[in-house]
Amino acid sequence: MSDDNVRMLHNQLVTSQHKYIYFLLAVAASAIAFSTQVTKEMELEYSLIPLGIAVLCWALSFFCGCRTVQYDNSNTVANIDLLKVERGEHEEVGNNPAYISAASQGIRQAYTSNQAAQNRHSKWQFRFLVMGGILFIIWHILNMWLRTTGN
Repeated sequence: MSDDNVRMLHNQLVTSQHKYIYFLLAVAASAIAFSTQVTKEMELEYSLIPLGIAVLCWALSFFCGCRTVQYDNSNTVANIDLLKVERGEHEEVGNNPAYISAASQGIRQAYTSNQAAQNRHSKWQFRFLVMGGILFIIWHILNMWLRTTGN
């Protein structure tokens, strides 16, 4: 496979991943806004606990999505710096082979650590979103039951 094909596929993957992250961010924010709208005339009562926990889950999903984006941006900067270092073009490292080796190793370690954190946050972004949805459905069914029983 040619370098151009690999680059094209890589760009498609990155674009798809970014769209997915931002889609989940939008869903979490929309769910929070919808819950706020639905409950704005309600009095505070115990039956709202599942909804409150759902909103907390959606807020955590949003937080994890933001952190995913931050780690992604940090890794992009790290990749740029790594390319500059390995070309001997980084202003702080220069052409010294020992400095280039040390800087490259440090950047790669930071990248690996950031990538692991990014992956963790990405997984939790989705998990919290789904947990919030399940809790919302539980709250909705509980509300329907309470209206049916007259409680």
